Amino acid sequence: MNQPSHDAGPFDHCPWLFAGQASGEQRAAQEQRQKRLLAGPGEVRLGEGCFVAETAAVYPDVLHLGDRSYIAAHAYVTDAIRTGADCTVNPFTVVRGTVTLGDGVRIGAHSSLLGFNHGSAPDLPVHQQPVTSRGITVGDDVWIGSHVVVVDGVTIGDHCVIGAGAVVTKDLPAWSVAAGNPARRLRDRREPRGAKRPAGPEDLAEELRTFAGTARARATELLDRSWRPDTGRYADRPGSEPTVRAHCDAVEIADLLLKDVPPHLPAPEHVERLRALQDPATGLIPEYGAPAPLPGPAGVPDGAPAYHVLCVGYALDLLGSSFAHPVHAVRTTTADSLVRHLGELPWTDRAWHAGAWVDSWATAAHWNLRAGGEAAAPGALEALFGWLHTHADPWTGMWGSPTREAGRLQMVNGYYRLTRGSFAQFDLPVPYAERVIDTVLDHARDPRHFAPGRENACNVLDVIHPLWLCARQTGHRREEARSWAASQLTAALGRWHPGGGFAFGPTADGSGPGREPGLQGTEMWLAIVWLLADVVGVADALGYRPRGIHRPEPAPLERPV
Repeated sequence: MNQPSHDAGPFDHCPWLFAGQASGEQRAAQEQRQKRLLAGPGEVRLGEGCFVAETAAVYPDVLHLGDRSYIAAHAYVTDAIRTGADCTVNPFTVVRGTVTLGDGVRIGAHSSLLGFNHGSAPDLPVHQQPVTSRGITVGDDVWIGSHVVVVDGVTIGDHCVIGAGAVVTKDLPAWSVAAGNPARRLRDRREPRGAKRPAGPEDLAEELRTFAGTARARATELLDRSWRPDTGRYADRPGSEPTVRAHCDAVEIADLLLKDVPPHLPAPEHVERLRALQDPATGLIPEYGAPAPLPGPAGVPDGAPAYHVLCVGYALDLLGSSFAHPVHAVRTTTADSLVRHLGELPWTDRAWHAGAWVDSWATAAHWNLRAGGEAAAPGALEALFGWLHTHADPWTGMWGSPTREAGRLQMVNGYYRLTRGSFAQFDLPVPYAERVIDTVLDHARDPRHFAPGRENACNVLDVIHPLWLCARQTGHRREEARSWAASQLTAALGRWHPGGGFAFGPTADGSGPGREPGLQGTEMWLAIVWLLADVVGVADALGYRPRGIHRPEPAPLERPV
């Protein structure tokens, strides 16, 4: 017997057919159904081409459906649900609590996404326990099979496939194919079935031992190619001009790989040359041939002198010495002038620049303290950390904002520089560590910066250091961070140039050291490899540990003996 034309027909159970096959009466009935939802209660937004079955039990506090998203028959949907475009909640599915879906998420029939939980303390009956909600987040292009259960607090990365009947209790990194109870990652969806599995920790450890042995054997050769006997200085790479940073990079590389000083000068000569670079009046360090830098509005000027506070200071530290003079330009900074300048930094569109300034100022304050004097005027150092704590965004854990042109790049890269010089260097916990991990892992999926062939040392360092730093405070999304680190580690080892070291990597504007191996790329990638390996759990295989700018431990405040 034919169903009446106003009957929902197959569409309640097969809502993807509605757009192409529904009659006028059926479309009118669906319009009325949506109007009732939009009238409340609850905050409801429905995109173009959505369908909500008449038999679905939908009682939301918040319901945001992206374009062409469907809720099929007998689904049970409550609380706060947000979806991207082209999502399907199939028949008899339960979606409750706080649940956020990306674009193109398909949830099989009879599955449950439960973005809430009950307490289980022994002092109350179960039915009186408080309800908590950490929420469930599902990325783009995810297929969740039938009869799957996803529990509160789980994040499922982009492009995952979850096998039928799985119980997902832990985060899954992007491209995972997972199944089982509890669900475990079976393979990477991008790999053909039967393909060789990614290297496990033991295989990675062996790769690292081989790499480190090769790097040590070629360390003197790569330093030789950057030494300029005619000037008695170091250049980043053949054909480039000598720079102060190149000398410091050479000291860091020799310390890591040779456990010694660069062989072209005796240790006292390295110390004497680096100490002599400092301007006694300001404590700042100009580039070779440049005039003594003038202090900036709150102590540290822009440009090379700002980074020289870091690289020269740590090179001297590795050599068992220190600056000849305090950084007077920072020692005289008052709390008022510092707070005023922090508020004037370009956080909105140039967060890297702002974070780099904080890094340099805080590092100068560190050297001043280590020299036995005041970091800055009374209260200035406390004002720095007070300002940073009160201006961190609770949603991202960071300072600054994404930009249309570069996404989260400026924000994440600025976060690394800022926290390196302040929280990490002074051994203080960072605010909102879990939100930082969320932001960084989202950024690490941006193909503008992390597609094959686009990674450079700065961008990879500025992801792995925050992941490493925040992992000291929380286990949030730890497996996803380990998976990302393992894939980047394998790629990084493949970038080594025998006799030349590492190239920095491509940059969007073509500036910087680029694709030719040199001291800057080598110094940075050696530290990155250690951080990646430590997140994976295999750093001991390298036989080295950064002690300079990229040291994992906080910098000591005692003078070298």
